[in-house]
Amino acid sequence: MTRLLILLTFLLTAMGAAQANPPTRPNVLFIVCDDLNDYVETLGGHPQTRTPHIARLIESGVSFTQAHCNIPICNPSRASFLTGIYPHTSQVFGFERWNVNPVLKNSRSLMKHFSKNGYHSLGTGKIFHNHGLQEWDEFGNPSDYGPFPHDGKMNVAHPDVPAPFCDDFGAVDGSFGPLKSLEGSDYQWMSGNWKKRAKLHYTSDDDRGLTADEKNARWAVEKLKAFAGASEGKPFFMGVGFIRPHTPLIVPQKYFDRFPLESIQLPAIKRGDAEDTFKHTVISQNDDRSGDRGTKMYRSLIASYGGDRELALKKFIQAYLASVASVDDLVGEILEVIDGSPLKDNTIILLTSDHGWGNGEKDYLYKNSLWQESTRVPLIIRAPGMAQAGGTSDLPVSLVDLYPTLLDLCGLPADTVINDPGCALEGHSLKPLLSDPAGVWDGPEAALTAMYKWANYYDPAKQNYSLRSKDWRYIRYENGKEELYNCAKDPDEWTNLALDADYADRLETFRKQLLARIPKSKPAPKLTNEQWKQQYFEKHPEADANKDGTLSWPELQAHKNQFAGKPKPTPGSTPLPPPCVSPTSCLRDLPAKSTFLAGLKQSEGFTSVALHGALNLSQRISRIS
Repeated sequence: MTRLLILLTFLLTAMGAAQANPPTRPNVLFIVCDDLNDYVETLGGHPQTRTPHIARLIESGVSFTQAHCNIPICNPSRASFLTGIYPHTSQVFGFERWNVNPVLKNSRSLMKHFSKNGYHSLGTGKIFHNHGLQEWDEFGNPSDYGPFPHDGKMNVAHPDVPAPFCDDFGAVDGSFGPLKSLEGSDYQWMSGNWKKRAKLHYTSDDDRGLTADEKNARWAVEKLKAFAGASEGKPFFMGVGFIRPHTPLIVPQKYFDRFPLESIQLPAIKRGDAEDTFKHTVISQNDDRSGDRGTKMYRSLIASYGGDRELALKKFIQAYLASVASVDDLVGEILEVIDGSPLKDNTIILLTSDHGWGNGEKDYLYKNSLWQESTRVPLIIRAPGMAQAGGTSDLPVSLVDLYPTLLDLCGLPADTVINDPGCALEGHSLKPLLSDPAGVWDGPEAALTAMYKWANYYDPAKQNYSLRSKDWRYIRYENGKEELYNCAKDPDEWTNLALDADYADRLETFRKQLLARIPKSKPAPKLTNEQWKQQYFEKHPEADANKDGTLSWPELQAHKNQFAGKPKPTPGSTPLPPPCVSPTSCLRDLPAKSTFLAGLKQSEGFTSVALHGALNLSQRISRIS
């Protein structure tokens, strides 16, 4: 009896201790690079890429070699994978604010959901494209696309970049080259965004200020050291957003030195490869980012080097490889802290990119295409005790699967809907493929990717889409034109089989699969007068002249007609216009040069100097004026 009482006492004590100290949930480190394609060791994107630290992460986790984004441009891609909702469901296909979208604002973001379920969420750098700081418990540094050369008035392209490329695409997309001394020139280095800018000190690589990516890595390192030294506390969900290799491709000289120009190899490019493709048929006249911008960049770059295609592409690819290498070193600094501390055994690490980037294939130099270069992204998951070290999966998966995967790995509930019309997670957990990369999972057979084209309203049935299965890629553009590639035999997607009658049956099969996955047409709703007024108020809160929180019709009309019938204002002669909601709204709505500049500078949509290089100020201002 005594032994029985002792045993019962022991069991009750153990049960009480287990309840008081439940099993510790794993920490999560979520690393997002910007515009990083398959130029990563082991993915085969470029033979000269040097990413030893990412390769080390791959060796300790599972690499998904056919991971694809759900839309290959920054804002909608991040809005999608950070909410777990496809663009065709939310109808966020462009640069509109994701956090006022009815579906997404009523669906809990990834970091917010972790915070709600007992995690301390903290982030730094570019995670959401914009308007995401409120999603975190703690945030470090906002997005900063610098460093930029500054001519005393505005940010400009790197002084080593020749015209017309530097003029055509400006301080962001038209800029690449090493961080170097500008002493004695008309320029100085600047960092920051429209809200906060500062000079970046640079004398030499040994005497300079930190770049934005370096600041974010240092912030993460210090936070991780603190977590490693803490004896108790909440598990953490940390996001680190690196800008590179997003343009401008400006990093320290030492990274360019790793890739001597004369040694640069060009990617496999078939001359005339674009002749059987149809992306150029869906050009938007309102926003050249969504049209044939990649073709324009390609042609402008070559023209800038006197028509020498090989030299032009070598120059740009050198800068891209250097930028990738710079990020790899920063990933290495973060891994060193984790692997050298107790965090190693209880921290899930996920590294990916929001989309890829084309470096001349199909005569295209940009993202936002439905070809492999734009849609394919690196995806590596290291989950101690749950992922096969060094495993590789070649099944097609996509970024919408990240959210449910992390919830599954951490044992968190999947109830992410806040209110109607919020949407449940649409991806599928990759956890089964972590323990058995060659196994099966319950996700779809093909990764679905949409493509942005500027519009006032996005009907999901009338967009451009791609399906990437294990062996095939099918593309259907909004105008009904199609492309079909046998990727098993044609990994570079050189031959469009949609033009071959022998593949009519396979084409029809893919066509039916795609149409089964996207919604039927959702025509733009007809708004009542009050709904229209409220929508206008949300877009232009400053129209509420008496600041009573309600927009009257006279206030709306006065705001709308602010410059109606008046001559173009001169600098200082008119009040500032309302902040731009997007680059295109500035270009579309504002009538004059000074008005455009003033609206741009206070725009909430611009978290850096001209997102994605969409605005070459001098060109665009002259067009407006």
